[in-house]
Amino acid sequence: MPCTPDAVMLFAAGFGTRMRELTRDRPKPMIEVAGMPLIGHALALAEELRPQRIVANLHYMPEPLRAYLEPRSVQISHEAEEILDTGGGLRAALPLLGNGPVFTMNTDAIWKGPNPLQLARDAWDPVRMDALLVCVPLARAVGRKGGGDFSADREGRISRGGDLVYGGVQILKTDALHAVAERVFSLNVLWNRMAENNRLFALEYPGRWCDVGHPEGITLAEDLIAADDV
Repeated sequence: MPCTPDAVMLFAAGFGTRMRELTRDRPKPMIEVAGMPLIGHALALAEELRPQRIVANLHYMPEPLRAYLEPRSVQISHEAEEILDTGGGLRAALPLLGNGPVFTMNTDAIWKGPNPLQLARDAWDPVRMDALLVCVPLARAVGRKGGGDFSADREGRISRGGDLVYGGVQILKTDALHAVAERVFSLNVLWNRMAENNRLFALEYPGRWCDVGHPEGITLAEDLIAADDV
């Protein structure tokens, strides 16, 4: 089984309910930020790595996403019957993603600074890690509502609670997905088990990041993109 990730999973199946009226006629990943769909910003970062495979899962209003992604050689995992959540969705896409660890990426955030996928790949150590989450300190997390998700010790091992926000990019070993009985489940199930075994790690992102999961995030993200500083 390969140890270096060479496939990217883009999560794009959600209803985007926090976006309210903006997702009445389009899926959230097709909402434009600075003249480009949200998923286009994510896809540009993924394409920089030149991975062998990029896959996106679709459910809500899939056709605009399919029309945007397929010409860019993104393979589609269509969750036609129901949304499978992050864990179930990733497991359903494994035949397209291949064996070995994969990148996963949420498509409702803007990154300002170095490519988070490249940073994760450079820091990935499969001997010690089952997952490596790219996290942003609260002070650099634009538009974040609420506190952080994690804290990390000196070696980067994660525990729940703290001032680190999960930015939506990670490298994850996928073999444990097959041990989950439920069809619909979150990747938190795997993270909790990995944390218990001291194999869940965080990488602190050196730039800034913006949550675009709500309408106010669009303006914040466009201001972040336009800003001269990192």
